Amino acid sequence: MDPVWTTTVLLVPLVVVLTAGVFFLYSAVIGLLSKTSVRNKVVVITDALSGLGKECAGVFHKGGSRLILCGKSWEKLEELADDLANASDPTVTFPPKLVLLDFGDMDSMPEVIEEILECYGCLDILILNSSMKFKAPVQNVSLEMDKLLMDNNYFGPATLAKGVLPSMISRRTGHLLLINSIQGKLAVPFRATYAASKHAVQAFFDSLRAEVEEYGISVSTINHTFISPSSSESTEAASSKSIWSLLYT
Repeated sequence: MDPVWTTTVLLVPLVVVLTAGVFFLYSAVIGLLSKTSVRNKVVVITDALSGLGKECAGVFHKGGSRLILCGKSWEKLEELADDLANASDPTVTFPPKLVLLDFGDMDSMPEVIEEILECYGCLDILILNSSMKFKAPVQNVSLEMDKLLMDNNYFGPATLAKGVLPSMISRRTGHLLLINSIQGKLAVPFRATYAASKHAVQAFFDSLRAEVEEYGISVSTINHTFISPSSSESTEAASSKSIWSLLYT
């Protein structure tokens, strides 16, 4: 038999085995990192009672994060904390801290920020998930509603981010994640104020990203389209077939 052919026959299985071994090791390392990257991290989730908020809370809780769950109802926050505890191993998870937070009440923000920081003395990840939705012709929207939408969708998230930034800057680490809407990029009819508030908060965090990069702080924004509400949330126009309904969040 040709020596070259013999060598090739012997080397091919060896290369295959080595390649498979490398991919296995890579998969194992990635799997390990995915399980440990959020362990012991202090994670704040606003509007943790929403469908998306609950999903985020479940993922981070199982990953071993130290959660600070924010919402408008203390009773529902306690129910969520109990659900998380019942669905996880208490030996590898931490009981969530609960904080009442309503971006519609801007006067309460200094106390809320202080309470959040006092939970663990610092935080690693802030997930800004809160949003107030509204649909109406421009001429029918009052100034009070304009202000309420801007408080919930812009001033609230921006104020909370500014309140926790000094802690992140001093530690030179942290991640701010804004769950925004596609309407932060694209405006559609009958949602003028909503789109304006989403454009404003998008611009704020885009600018902030460049400002805090030197401190090792990451700023991410997610501009989703339609998210189906959970069964516990009210649905206002789920059956609508208008193309604009696909952009309503």
